[in-house]
Amino acid sequence: MSEQLPAAAARLTEAVDRLADRFRAMPQSRLLAAVPGHPSRAAAVLELARRLADSGRGLEGLPALEVPDCGAFAVGDQLAVTGHDLALAAADGHPEALAAALDDVERTDRLTG
Repeated sequence: MSEQLPAAAARLTEAVDRLADRFRAMPQSRLLAAVPGHPSRAAAVLELARRLADSGRGLEGLPALEVPDCGAFAVGDQLAVTGHDLALAAADGHPEALAAALDDVERTDRLTG
């Protein structure tokens, strides 16, 4: 998918995919371990997925929808879906949204590492 996107959108999807893959492979003990400001790593990534979803829907002129808490084992997939949706929504003419989302993904990656 990233080969069809502008460079900034491709960077976002690559960062999202790396973090999502890490969470898909993470053992339950690490998923559920607390990190600063969050009751668990999974909760931190769910919050990120919700922010990305809100941003993407906002760019599309759509109202926010709650990303549900589907459990710790689903957050990698939720992150991938919302991150890719945002990258597509922002790819044409929203470099500031892409940069902000990439910063958010990288910050969450460091927090949950």
